[in-house]
Amino acid sequence: MRKIFRSPLALIILGVAVIGAGIAAYWQFYMVAPQQYRLQAAENGDISQTVSANGTINPVTLVSVGTQVSGTVKKLYVDFNSKVEKGQILLELDDALLAAQQKESLANVQSANASLELATTNETRLRSLFAQDYVSRQELDTAVQAKESAKAQLQLAQATVEKDHANLDYSVIRSPVSGVVVDRSVDVGQTVAASLQTPTLFKIAQDLSKMQIDSNFAEADIGSIRVGQTVRFTVDAFPSRNFKGVVNMVRLNPTTVSNVVTYDVVINVDNPEQILLPGMTAYVNIAVAERKDVLLVPNAALRFKPANIEIQKPPANQNPVINQKPDAQKSGGRPGDTQGGTKPKRDAFSGKVYVLEQGEIKPVSVTLGITDNRNTEIVSGELKVGDQIIVGDAQASDQSKSSSSSRPPMRMF
Repeated sequence: MRKIFRSPLALIILGVAVIGAGIAAYWQFYMVAPQQYRLQAAENGDISQTVSANGTINPVTLVSVGTQVSGTVKKLYVDFNSKVEKGQILLELDDALLAAQQKESLANVQSANASLELATTNETRLRSLFAQDYVSRQELDTAVQAKESAKAQLQLAQATVEKDHANLDYSVIRSPVSGVVVDRSVDVGQTVAASLQTPTLFKIAQDLSKMQIDSNFAEADIGSIRVGQTVRFTVDAFPSRNFKGVVNMVRLNPTTVSNVVTYDVVINVDNPEQILLPGMTAYVNIAVAERKDVLLVPNAALRFKPANIEIQKPPANQNPVINQKPDAQKSGGRPGDTQGGTKPKRDAFSGKVYVLEQGEIKPVSVTLGITDNRNTEIVSGELKVGDQIIVGDAQASDQSKSSSSSRPPMRMF
């Protein structure tokens, strides 16, 4: 046995085995195989931060046409999508009762006029008799008062005629503006009552080439929205087409639903082709910040937390090195948790990415800027262009791909 270990060949084999075991142990505990993670190089680029909301497309001017008198619809001259001019007849109500009321008022005018003529004649005669001292002053004053009362009754009857004439004119509904009928709420033979509230018969959009979007933005985003900002939006009717608009107003009246406060942002939109219709849902994006040629990292890199690792505290003049921690899973803690199960707090504008350098994972603290929900601007830190950033676990990515490929194909209708 001693002769075997004294053999040079055996010593060489033993030395190679020891060196190999040491290298394997080093790679296992200190080095990371690059193929374990998905990497992406940090690079410069442009980024734009946006705020999003849903809204409804409406005409800038939408006029509701009603009626001031009650009656039955006798004739209907327009329908949905009809183009109308200002003053054009839209609808006629049955005016039989109104016409009869007007005739009655005209008869009252004639009666009042006859009473006034009689009172005037009596006054003239009594004045002549009073001058000859045949009647008293009281009788003359009574005649004057009767004349003035008859004159007032005539004026009242004439005012009633004017009112009845106006009501008769109101039985013919005319368009107050030029535009397009977008809604009709009545049919021929239907009775409309205007006793307590004016019923809406038609809705007319004055100009469909100028539209507006009423969108509700959360209070967290409203501080970055200003009048005059450019808006981009899409609609379901044209999913592959982007439209533009301009912020016209941020209304100060808040809306609270389920303790969520939103504000109405009015956006002006040009619609020369008139393909944007009232009531369409618009998916609005407003660019609130832009950066040119800045250092960018994927948001996946900021969310990534290496599993089964711990940070060794190096000397003051060296960078920290992350080594694998075999007992992490046994401890029951989550990746990224500190001892005791509590997650360390950090500033909202700071973050940490993990860089792979020469087979070692190193954490790099960075200060964050704006984000477009895919990439984030790096304002400061030790990260450089070209650094290989870990954005995820390669094994997890392969599992997600295999699970997605094993799903049955979606049925198209």
